[in-house]
This record gives sequence, structure tokens and C-alpha cells, in this order.
Amino acid sequence: METLKMSLCPQCTMCPEVEIVGDEVRIGETGNLVALEKDEWNVLVDLIASGRLGRL
Repeated sequence: METLKMSLCPQCTMCPEVEIVGDEVRIGETGNLVALEKDEWNVLVDLIASGRLGRL
């Protein structure tokens, strides 16, 4: 099972991360973490790609 991990702040290692492990995506940091299943993640990606969700 491949794991992919990216920091939401590439300049440091103290910021929240996005970690993909199998069919689950974990976003956040210790004590403040959300886990999305594959289908939930794909809905989020589709909303961003379609422009329905964007920058704040």
C-alpha cells in the first residue's frame, strides 16, 4: 500500500498535512485530524476542479 504525504505549508514541517493511505485521505495534524474515504475525497476534488469550490 503506497502512502503519499504533503505539507500544506512547504516551507516547514510544523503545518497540517494531507496524507493518502490506501483508500483514506487524512487532513490535519495530531489532535486536529479529519479522515475522508475515497468517495468523499473524490467529491471534494471534483468540486474544486469544477470551480464550485475555490480560494477564499
